[in-house]
Amino acid sequence: MPLSPLVRTYDQFIVDLDGTVYVGDELTPGAVEAIEQLRDAGKGVAFVTNNPRLSGEDYVRKLWKLGLRASLADVVTVGGATQHLLAETRTGRTAFVIGSPAIHQHVTDAGLRVLNGTDLASRAEVVLVAGTDQVDYSDLRTAALAVRRGADFLATSRDPTYPMPDGMWPGTGAILAAVEVASEREAATIGKPEPQLMITAIERLGDGRALVIGDRPDTDGAAAARAKLDFALVLTGGASREEALAAKEGKPVAVADTLSELINGSTP
Repeated sequence: MPLSPLVRTYDQFIVDLDGTVYVGDELTPGAVEAIEQLRDAGKGVAFVTNNPRLSGEDYVRKLWKLGLRASLADVVTVGGATQHLLAETRTGRTAFVIGSPAIHQHVTDAGLRVLNGTDLASRAEVVLVAGTDQVDYSDLRTAALAVRRGADFLATSRDPTYPMPDGMWPGTGAILAAVEVASEREAATIGKPEPQLMITAIERLGDGRALVIGDRPDTDGAAAARAKLDFALVLTGGASREEALAAKEGKPVAVADTLSELINGSTP
């Protein structure tokens, strides 16, 4: 099946994962075939994700399990971006982390000493909030206390939700909101809508005209705009055409029901 006229005008594609390629453990319709079409046409493809729950290696394994070929170099994660930032700017400091085991490992690998589970946790020099399925009141309390005492305050993103087969689940932003309200401070964010994930993807893909494909105008679209890239929206993650048209930043050059429809102009 031929590529759509729009897609033929781009050389590189930066594709969001959650809500674009898959929802939970279910592929969006025709996603694997659409990605293979791009590759068969000689197009570069990189995947990006704001979801900090898994490591880059875990995402590669997930993609292979779903039938999509990928290497570690193909996947740009917010966890990896967080590790890079911390290693460049905060190595040697102490940290309190709300997040999955993967994000805890990223912080440790960046050269910080994680104080979770110690009596000194509320005096950590850095507080990092990331999405996780396991969080309790004591985590929120410790993070808020450390931030009030002057800790650097970071978050992987402000995504309020992320799509799952049964609906929208609370994302990093939902947890972050509790800490921000309790500490009366606002965190600096690392992932989308900040442009770093897009910039890293472009560095890996090389020269060429690039299109960002995602399911959220407020994160994928805004990050694309800040990286000076075009953006196309797919509707498999919960956003609507109306939201895309109302976006203040990162208005899409195209809107399609699915990734497959965007790539080849047809619905599988």
